[in-house]
Amino acid sequence: MPMLHFYRVADLHTSASLTSRASEIGFEVLASEVCFNIEATAELSVADQTKLQYLLQETFEPQNFSVKPLISAQGDGDSILEVAPRQQFTSAWSTNAVSICSAMGLVQITRIEKSRRYHIKRTSPTASPQKFALLVHDRMTECVYPNGIASFDQHAEPEKWTTVPIMKEGRKALEQLSKEKGLGYDSQDIDYYMRVFKDELKRDPTTVECFDLAQGNSEHSRHWFFGGRVVIDGEVMPKTLFEWVKRPFKERPSNSVIAFHDNSSSLRGFQHVALFPEQSTEKPAVPGAFREVKRDFDVTLTVETHNFPCGIAPFPGAETGAGGRIRDGQSTGQGSLVVAAIAGYAVGNLHLPGYALPWEDQSFEYPSTMAPPLQVLIDCSNGASDYGNKFGEPLICGWTRALGHRMPTGERFEWVKPIMLSGGIGQMDHMHVEKQEPQQGQLVVKIGGPAYRIGVGGGAASSMVAGDNAAELDFNAVQRGDAEMEQKMNRVIRACCELGPKNPILS
Repeated sequence: MPMLHFYRVADLHTSASLTSRASEIGFEVLASEVCFNIEATAELSVADQTKLQYLLQETFEPQNFSVKPLISAQGDGDSILEVAPRQQFTSAWSTNAVSICSAMGLVQITRIEKSRRYHIKRTSPTASPQKFALLVHDRMTECVYPNGIASFDQHAEPEKWTTVPIMKEGRKALEQLSKEKGLGYDSQDIDYYMRVFKDELKRDPTTVECFDLAQGNSEHSRHWFFGGRVVIDGEVMPKTLFEWVKRPFKERPSNSVIAFHDNSSSLRGFQHVALFPEQSTEKPAVPGAFREVKRDFDVTLTVETHNFPCGIAPFPGAETGAGGRIRDGQSTGQGSLVVAAIAGYAVGNLHLPGYALPWEDQSFEYPSTMAPPLQVLIDCSNGASDYGNKFGEPLICGWTRALGHRMPTGERFEWVKPIMLSGGIGQMDHMHVEKQEPQQGQLVVKIGGPAYRIGVGGGAASSMVAGDNAAELDFNAVQRGDAEMEQKMNRVIRACCELGPKNPILS
């Protein structure tokens, strides 16, 4: 059955930032609209089409909704550029939209993807539409559709897996793969993988294995470095950085229940009466009545920074800073519940238009691969708040700093690589504090959304001097947020935790 398309006027083209950046590359953005691309298993009746149009159109602006495009190219230099999610995976937005349709009785609708259409005009004969496309879509999760979306079946053929010839070429083969694909292997990684595959397994690794190792090794910071010896001016310090950090806890553990051995820390809480849904292990997570239950809950606390990703791509960097921290909180012990969040930002000189400040040195240069401080501050704040709003976690407090200064010694003192801090507070049943040791025959369950080739190499890329890495590889090292999917995962974890002693999660 052919796809349905509905169009709605949008204000995407009114963004001052987009207008300015488009002008710099030789384009004027004249208008914009969104297109709803709909797949259905059967033809919609007139009544169903009316329901669907009511759902998709703006309530008080029905005139801005149509079954035909509302914008079109008018003449020389004009064109329509359309971008939308890649077709390999159903987007989180589509999943939610289909759920709403199903609740309205539109059960024949199986997928809805929203594309964005821009009416652009060349103001320079050398202007390239490909450059404009980079301004309005995330090339990792979206792509340009020159002829619109005619079917969800058409997509690029996945790259075939191969083996990496380390048995013949040695470590050079791994080094080359890491460099070409941005896997972020350092010399220690390659030494270890060579020993495992060449000396112990005596075979070539596959590219799939190499990517999986890179993903698992890519948590955007390498904490084991802090356990290494500290040498200052040739003198070995008596303690490692981790030993200094852990010293207060060792000397005064107070009411700490978890510290330095799980995904977040935990403080001893208290017994209280709370409302819990009635459910059984036979039918968990089904609708049911709430009842008062006496529980003994602890408080969980976690915080992380997402600095490098926020410098390269501020909005998705902050999104996943919040999302990764939520994930850490949820996975504490045998499962924890999310409560609220804080956020903090530290950037360089803002250089606000029309508001020059005496200490802002106009000669300061910034890496071309990184966003300017003002954009980082705005987009990071929007990204963290957007993720929290979609997930359902309130952002209750935070802080902001902006500083760039030339010291009397001539040294430049500035947050060139920004700081984005995401912290969270949660609660956990005291009986779920200890993770259980894995036993043979138990299941390992991985839940979540689609796996794009993103976030790979982040651990190494974030440890580099800002601007030293290739722009394409820097961009690949930034993860992408999917708050709706994490909320679905949260419901699974919450349903398990609410079973109390019958919680199936062991670790």
